[in-house]
Amino acid sequence: QVRLVESGGGLVQPGGSLRLSCAGSGIIFSVYTMDWYRQAPGKERELVGLITSGGSTNYRDSVKGRFTISRDNAKNTMYLQMDSLKPEDTAIYYCRGGQQWWGQGTQVTVSS
Repeated sequence: QVRLVESGGGLVQPGGSLRLSCAGSGIIFSVYTMDWYRQAPGKERELVGLITSGGSTNYRDSVKGRFTISRDNAKNTMYLQMDSLKPEDTAIYYCRGGQQWWGQGTQVTVSS
């Protein structure tokens, strides 16, 4: 019943930008903290950042100043705006809601 679907991934050059979306259904979207995670090949899944129900955000140090998380509760959607992308940002990006529901992931590849 609960479903989170990521979209917007793709191939981009270093220094470029992408915007990821996480669309939710089957939940009261507005009441939950939402997170973005990523996992690179051979690496642990790591928290990229989060946004609370009140709109407060937090980010890991390596993406501060480059990534911005936002949400539109009327559209049941969370966004991850990624600017100044680096090759080390290459990973599968996952959406999580309410500390328990996961999307399927979307691939981001940063390469010349």
